[in-house]
Amino acid sequence: MKKIFLYILAGSLCFTACKKDDEVETFVEPDDIAVRNSYDDQAIQKFMNDNYLDSQGNIKAFSSTDTSDDNEKKLSELSPQKLSSGVIYIVRNGAQPTSGVTLETNPEATNATQIRTMMRANYYLATNTDGNVAFTTSGVLANTINGSGSPLTDPLFYYVKKKTMTDATTDAAKLRSYYEIEGLQEGLKYFKGYANLSDGDAYNLQGVIIVPSRAAFGRDAHYNYTGYSLKNNCFVFNFQIYKANPRPVSEQ
Repeated sequence: MKKIFLYILAGSLCFTACKKDDEVETFVEPDDIAVRNSYDDQAIQKFMNDNYLDSQGNIKAFSSTDTSDDNEKKLSELSPQKLSSGVIYIVRNGAQPTSGVTLETNPEATNATQIRTMMRANYYLATNTDGNVAFTTSGVLANTINGSGSPLTDPLFYYVKKKTMTDATTDAAKLRSYYEIEGLQEGLKYFKGYANLSDGDAYNLQGVIIVPSRAAFGRDAHYNYTGYSLKNNCFVFNFQIYKANPRPVSEQ
């Protein structure tokens, strides 16, 4: 009888130990914003080491099996510039207009720039899994390159019309920060746009802007872009400005 009891006890302990070993630890968002910022910065650096730009300026992940990308430069080797906000921008050589339009991205400026852009914009959540910090979940914010194929004018996360805010029914939705990603506006200042490319012109993406969560929505309420919360998410913008002109009064 004692032997049977010992066998049952040993089996129970083994089952419990095995169960703990098999459990997948669920990521828990850190309370400390400094930890979140650190995760973002580490994951962004890893992203820049793991990706490159192809011949049209698209962000591509390095392949572990295909040697054709072995001579490509990492994003981290393309002279990325980091701003005090944590925003990183990469201006792609050979893809800028010779005499481009200066972008005034302050939405309240009297000469604010309306943009028409080909863009792939993705969002990413940086997590820490067993000490490995990386982007582990992602989604699409906008994609005219693989989607419609036509440029987009003043995407809402770049510029929200005044009427949208005045018609809003909540205090949060009456603020620009509810819609606009400030880090994108900040990064675009370091690029120039084309004045009037045709929508049918083949794209040649001008570069990359990477926005950490603290320069995006952070932990604040935001517009429902995707059906999912974008709090604590970083954003990566890969784009070309087809048209850049002063925003007409009727479009403000």
